[in-house]
Formats: sequence, C-alpha cells, structure tokens
Amino acid sequence: MRSTADRIRHAISFEILALLIVTPMGAWLFDKPLHEIGVVTVVSASIATGWNYLYNLGFDHALRRLRGTVRKTVPIRVLHAVTFEIGLLFVLMPFIAWYLGISLMEAFLIDVSFALFYLIYAFAFNWIYDVIFPVPEPARQS
Repeated sequence: MRSTADRIRHAISFEILALLIVTPMGAWLFDKPLHEIGVVTVVSASIATGWNYLYNLGFDHALRRLRGTVRKTVPIRVLHAVTFEIGLLFVLMPFIAWYLGISLMEAFLIDVSFALFYLIYAFAFNWIYDVIFPVPEPARQS
C-alpha cells in the first residue's frame, strides 16, 4: 500500500493541477467572474483533498481485503472514479448554489459539469500517477 507521504503528494498534486485547468475553464463556460469560480473551485478542492485521502485509503483497504492486492484494473479504476465523484456531488452542490446565488438545479448542472471533468481527469491522473509512482509490492514471506 502507499505511504502517508505518498498519499499526501498524490492528493496535493492532483488538486493543484486540476485547479489550474478547471478554474479558467469554468469561468469561461459558465460566464461567471474568475474570482467567483476560483472561490468555488478552491473550496471544492479543499473538501475534495480531504475526501481524496480518506476515500483512497478506504478503497485500497477494500481492494486488499477483496482481491488481495491494491492493483487496479480498468473496470476498478472506472468504479473508483465514479464513486468518488458521486460522493462529492452531494456535498458540494448546496455550497455552489449558496455561494453563486443560483438555484439548486443550476448548481447541479455546474457540479455535474465539474464532476464530468474530474471523472475523466481522475482516471487519467491516477493512471499516470501509478505509472510514475508505482505501488510498492509487499515483501514476500519465505
């Protein structure tokens, strides 16, 4: 399994790169001021960073228990990304509606748009991260 330091590096690098992409893109797509979308994305990223750490830790423990390894197949990566985003959707939607002064339906559409971006981004980022920083195999007992 990954170390705490590795999980922290993963979470921080994931969020910083995403913010650099999604903030200007969101301001442009939703015709909102950059600073307003910036606040939404930074608060959302802060919440997501904590969720990322806890979710990935729990997911790895579940994988190890169910499969005997934390290695992920493509279907498991898809499941991982989808369930992560569904959890965030329910937490972030009320905040987005409140902060931007919009309806829950508008916030849902914005949140789903961000979730779709993050779904694809998370799949690609995590795969690349695993290639660059492979999960160490446990030492085999003799």
